[in-house]
Amino acid sequence: MSARSKARKRALDVLYAADARGVDPSLVLGERLADREAVPLGDYAEELVRGYAEHHDRIDDLIAEHAEGWTLARMPAVDRSILRIATYELAYRVDVPPAVAVDEAVELAKSLSTDNSPRFVNGVLGDIALLASRLRRP
Repeated sequence: MSARSKARKRALDVLYAADARGVDPSLVLGERLADREAVPLGDYAEELVRGYAEHHDRIDDLIAEHAEGWTLARMPAVDRSILRIATYELAYRVDVPPAVAVDEAVELAKSLSTDNSPRFVNGVLGDIALLASRLRRP
């Protein structure tokens, strides 16, 4: 597993915890960074959490727009967190090829979510990836 794959998993843990508690991911990130006994998150995981926290409205709007027949509230929480990380990468990280962001998200869904989740995640992100060149900011 690559360093960035591990970072995505650690960022997922933070976003999932924030979602479960109904708090801003920055709060959970701060708690995690202050916990001397916790495994260090690493720079990229922190960037993913901070990036989502900064752009959460736009990211959630994109997901909701492309998740045909699903609202964010109806999605499994782990799928919601996976989609948030990958959508951040698609929209804001010019150093991450769209195919990599989508593939990494699908792999997380395969290992952590329901049997139908990989196909769902792939479909939503595939639609968002089609817009990636227009969404990305230099």
